[in-house]
Amino acid sequence: MPNCPTCAAINRRRFLRSLLPGAMAFSVLAAAQPAKAEKIPKALILTCIDYRMLESERYFLSLKNLGGQYDWTALAGGAFALTGYPHKADAEAFWDQLEISTRVHHIQKVILIDHQDCGAYATGVDANLTKDPVREQEVHTKYLSQAYWAIRDRYPDLNIELYFATLKAEMKSILPLSRS
Repeated sequence: MPNCPTCAAINRRRFLRSLLPGAMAFSVLAAAQPAKAEKIPKALILTCIDYRMLESERYFLSLKNLGGQYDWTALAGGAFALTGYPHKADAEAFWDQLEISTRVHHIQKVILIDHQDCGAYATGVDANLTKDPVREQEVHTKYLSQAYWAIRDRYPDLNIELYFATLKAEMKSILPLSRS
């Protein structure tokens, strides 16, 4: 029987069939490439957690040609959170996110967006802040500016943009105040 041509053919087929799954798996794995993101983030965005602002913020960012190419961090109060309000951990979380975003995604820009009628500012600064729109924007400008300089100190090569959003979806560009 060892010289039987039929037996030899059956054994060869069994042998080849046993190799087939491994060969297919090897060819698939050999051709596999590491996962690559289709879009690379260009910026880190810091906003408040307020759900009322999400749609207008996303629309604004699309107008800036970011097309979803950003890392997004949302903390109660936005820039105000960098002061440690309501918790020091909020500021630490932002700095951790910014460090990761610069190291891993090589972002070139940080965009900070505060908004009108913010509950964090109302509880942490002044409950009547929204009654005086001029003062409200001034207070936000103060905290946006503080955040600007804190980021600039740690990441001098990043571009930083500041905005104040109204409830009517207007995005007002804010120039940072000089250091105090």
